[in-house]
Amino acid sequence: MTDAPLLVERRDGVVRLTLNRPARLNCVDRDLNRRLCDTLEDLSADRDLRAVVLTGAGRAFCTGQDLAERHADLQTGTPDLGEALEQGFNRIVGAIRTLEVPVIAAVNGVAAGAGAGLALACDLVIAARSARFILSFVEVGLVPDSGLSWTLPRRVGAARARGMALLGKPVDATIAAEWGLIWRCVDDGELITECNTLAEELCSRPRHTLAGIKQALNAAESQSFDDQLALEAVLQREAGRAPAYRVAVEGFMARRKEK
Repeated sequence: MTDAPLLVERRDGVVRLTLNRPARLNCVDRDLNRRLCDTLEDLSADRDLRAVVLTGAGRAFCTGQDLAERHADLQTGTPDLGEALEQGFNRIVGAIRTLEVPVIAAVNGVAAGAGAGLALACDLVIAARSARFILSFVEVGLVPDSGLSWTLPRRVGAARARGMALLGKPVDATIAAEWGLIWRCVDDGELITECNTLAEELCSRPRHTLAGIKQALNAAESQSFDDQLALEAVLQREAGRAPAYRVAVEGFMARRKEK
C-alpha cells in the first residue's frame, strides 16, 4: 500500500477515499487535512461522479485531530483552534455536505472526536459491528466540533447527544444503529461488500435526482415548513422536466399493461 496519507481510487463513477495513516489510527494532520479538503472540493466539479465512499485503512476509521501535531504547536505558543477548524475539519464536512452526490461512510473501526464528525457528515453511514463512536473532546478539555453539536441532537435526540458529549463514552455500532445515529451496522467481513453494493445502487439513480434529494434534506434542517414546501415545488419542477422522469413513468405504465 502506498505511503500517501490519502488514497484515491476511482471505478465506474464511484470514488473511494481511504484515510491512510493506520499506524496513527488515521488521525488527521495538516497534510491529510489539506489533501482531503482539496480532493473533496475538486470532486464537486466532476460531472461523471455518482458516489463517494470514505473509509479508513487498518483498524480505525479516524480518531480525529493529530494531537502529536497539536502538542508540537503548544511548545511554541497557544494555537488558534478556531482558525484551525475553519481551515480544516469545517472545510471537510462542508464539502461533504454540499457535494451533489451521496457520500457513504464505511466506518471500519473507531470513529473518535472529529473522526466521528467526519463520519456523521456523510449521507449514509454503514459501520462494522466492531466499530465505535466516541465524542472524546471532553477528555482533552474541548467541546464537540466538526458539526457534531448540530448533527447529534438531530440524529439521536437531546438526551443521548448530551450523554455522548458530556461523558465521552464509546457507543458501539449496534447501539448506534438502534439509536438512528447511523444507517446500518453489519458484520465486519461484510462492510466493504455492503458499501460497494450501495454505491452501485446509487450509481443507477439519476444524478440530478440524488442532488435534489440531498438539497431538500439539507434545507429541511434549517427552514420553515412553508419554505420547504416551496423548495420542493422548485426541485420537483426541475425533476419533472428531466428525461428520467418520462422514461420511468412510461416504464411503469408498460409493466402495468403486462399484468
